[in-house]
Formats: sequence, C-alpha cells, structure tokens
Amino acid sequence: MNAIEIRDLRKSFGSKQAVRGLDMTVPEGAIYGFIGENGSGKSTTEKLLCGLMIPDGGTVRLFGRACTDAEARSKIGVLIEAPGCFPNLSLWNNMMIHAADLGIENAGREVARVLKTVRMEGAASNKFKNCSLGMKQRIGIAMALLGAPRLLVLDEPINGLDADGMRIMREVLTDITKSCKCTVLISSHILTELEKIATHYGIIRGGEMICEMTAEELDASCRAYTALKAADMNRTKLLLSSRYSRVEEAEDGYIRIYDLTTAEDIAGYLYENGVTIQEIGQSKINLEEYYIDLMNERRVQ
Repeated sequence: MNAIEIRDLRKSFGSKQAVRGLDMTVPEGAIYGFIGENGSGKSTTEKLLCGLMIPDGGTVRLFGRACTDAEARSKIGVLIEAPGCFPNLSLWNNMMIHAADLGIENAGREVARVLKTVRMEGAASNKFKNCSLGMKQRIGIAMALLGAPRLLVLDEPINGLDADGMRIMREVLTDITKSCKCTVLISSHILTELEKIATHYGIIRGGEMICEMTAEELDASCRAYTALKAADMNRTKLLLSSRYSRVEEAEDGYIRIYDLTTAEDIAGYLYENGVTIQEIGQSKINLEEYYIDLMNERRVQ
C-alpha cells in the first residue's frame, strides 16, 4: 500500500498557480525526499495533503483513504515551519499540553516514549526558549510523533543545523521508519544530507512534479566521471579537451572527464604527453549535481 497518492492536485492563490496538476506517490515505509526551489510548491503541497489548505482540484489519498477521512487524518504527524511551544515552559510540560490537546491516554508514558525516540529524554526539564535550534526541531518532531502516526510530514527540519545536529537528525529519522514503522515525507534544500537517508525522491518545479525515483534509480541515473589533479592544470585541461568531448573544472579543483573511458586510458594519454598526474579516480555525480543538471535542462527547454 502507498502512504500517499496524489493525482492532478491543483491550488491557486489569485492568478498564481502554486500547484499545477501534481502527481505524487509515496510508498509505505519510505523516507521520501521532496525537492524543489523556493516557491516551487513544496510547502503548499504538504499543507494540502495535511488538510491545512483546501485544493482547487485533484485527489489526495492517505493509506488508501481520502485525506478528508477522519481515520486517515489521525495517522498523520506534521511539522511545518516551527513547533508551537510556550517559550517559558519546560519541554516536558509543552509535550504534556500537546498530548492533552490530542486526547492521548497515558500521556506521561507516551511523552517519555517520543522524547527517547528523538534523543531528548535527558533535556525534558529544559525551558523551550533555552534550547538550541536542533533541539527545537527535534521537539517539533517529538510532538508530531505523539499518538504513533503512520505518516510524518516534515518541512525543512534540518535547515540551519550544525554538523552534529544534522547527524543526530539523520539517526532520528532513520530510526523512526524502523522502530515506529512510520513513513516520512521530508523537504529540504540540503541535498547532501537528504541523500544519506532518503529511499525515494520527488523533484518539483513550478508546481509540477518533474520526476519521481527510488534511491537506486537515482544512482543509476547519475553520470560517472573521472576526476584528476596534475602538476600543470591548465595544460592538462587543454590536452584533455583536445581528445575528450566533455572536460570540466569542478569547484573542488579537480578536472572531470565525463566521456565513457577509463582512468587508465586517460593516465596513459597524459603520460605520453609528459603530464605528471598527482591524483586520479572515478566517481559519480551526487544528488545535488543531478538536481542542478535537471533544473538547467528544464530552463533550456
């Protein structure tokens, strides 16, 4: 069963079409990376599927039911923008208030469970206003997890976090899908982090879904290249450009050759021409580079 099935979803604000005939399929148990530029329609789509906005047309189904169905809605946990917490209250009291709003039985036990899930059980007495950004984001996720939802919708939960905060967030989200049997829909601009945890991707532009793919399909679609450094980079690039069709100097200072060839062939050619190679290896473009390539192709069309 799919956790989310969206077909021909549409939403306009005045003359602006925020979502245009969007289709989306999120398999149950997936960590679905929802990717797009600012203003592409990500947050609007998330609000529509959570019932925070009313669509102009199309259908949204959650676990096989219409998103307006009370049982389907009860299976969603949401963190869009910031968690609604009282700054002068402790994390524990904020969580207990939210649990009471949801009518959760055995609230203390449930709050303890979700705090442990997000690695915050030792900070329950901290006031919300004294928490770091990473802690606040995890408390928002903890609130979304109250009541054991089957679907978690997270809008930019890792933006602004430091390296350690991102690592903890990755571990938390991965654990949620395993221990809580929860599907996660997560939007983020930090694609290098998203690539470490996502099992599926959806790329949106101008309110339309450009493509959906699994992590395996992404890996198969990413172009391979040979990267190298040499003593004389300018001469090396000129030599390589005379033989290979696509040679580029990357931001990391390496020269990349995207032609279907081997590192041995390239090294042999440069050796014959008196070039000393310092480093050479083969790799693939990552999610961020794939996304940029895809957006550039769309702008050209």
